[in-house]
Amino acid sequence: MSDPALVEVRDLTVDYVGDNSVARAVNGISFDIKAGEAFGLAGESGCGKSTVAFALARLTRMPGLVTGGEVRFNGENVLAFSKDRLRRYRWGEVSFVFQSAMNALNPVIPVSEQIEDGIVAHRPHLGREAVRARAAEMFELVGISPRRLDDYPHQFSGGMRQRICIAMALALEPKLIIMDEPTTALDVVVQRDIIEQICDLKARFGFSVLFITHDLGLMIEFCDRIGVMYAGELVEVAPASSILTAPQHPYTRALGRSFPPLTGPRVRLEGIEGTPPSLSALPGGCRFSPRCGEAIPICMTRVPLLQPTPVTGGQAACHLLK
Repeated sequence: MSDPALVEVRDLTVDYVGDNSVARAVNGISFDIKAGEAFGLAGESGCGKSTVAFALARLTRMPGLVTGGEVRFNGENVLAFSKDRLRRYRWGEVSFVFQSAMNALNPVIPVSEQIEDGIVAHRPHLGREAVRARAAEMFELVGISPRRLDDYPHQFSGGMRQRICIAMALALEPKLIIMDEPTTALDVVVQRDIIEQICDLKARFGFSVLFITHDLGLMIEFCDRIGVMYAGELVEVAPASSILTAPQHPYTRALGRSFPPLTGPRVRLEGIEGTPPSLSALPGGCRFSPRCGEAIPICMTRVPLLQPTPVTGGQAACHLLK
């Protein structure tokens, strides 16, 4: 038998509730994240990627509401955690690298205090010197001189601020790090440096990663497996190595055609016609069918279910699969 997954998501459903409407942002999705694995979530803006990440950490706030399913971490039901258990879970077992480092860091507090506060909150038995030493160790780990611990966020470059966020996420040695667009607004050289550093740290400490980004090329380089989302549903899950070379879902193929290849002959890029549907007025059947050039009549009426795809060893939800 294979080892149990670190994270098990089963039929997760998240709604956003308005005065007179309900928008289903995540519709009954299921996936696992194994120990030591980097699992990516890809898809267009508004497809539900960040909503899934917030649900995993029990950070969903009104008008968002988790209305169904389970999230299990090491076999425990996260959605049933008490306040005390939830406090130990966040940052101690699951930590975060948020989308905008400058917004994630308090601009009027030295970065040392921001790292040390998290350590003290979870390990109050440590003395001041030990906490300071841990913060310095984290700075060294991400390639920043500990002499800069007492600087303010504005005194660092964008890439260095992102490294500080990574240092904060690693300070308590969590088993899972959720990275939501961790390289947004950074130039490609800095992006590569940060991803290489994350890869090195992951290999060194063995933590798992939930990686969310619009950059499919970056995701393929970093992740072991990738889940592709569309309009709140998981339409394909496959090894990263096959997501571009052998995509099984029309939406995954369309994403691949809109991504410029780095090698080989030049090819014309093709965008995906139309726009994602409104979550409060979803089409019947397959949600991608109104934009799909391969749709057949059954796609308009029957919802496809995830099924195994022997070609990739993954899963896809499409009526065209045999």
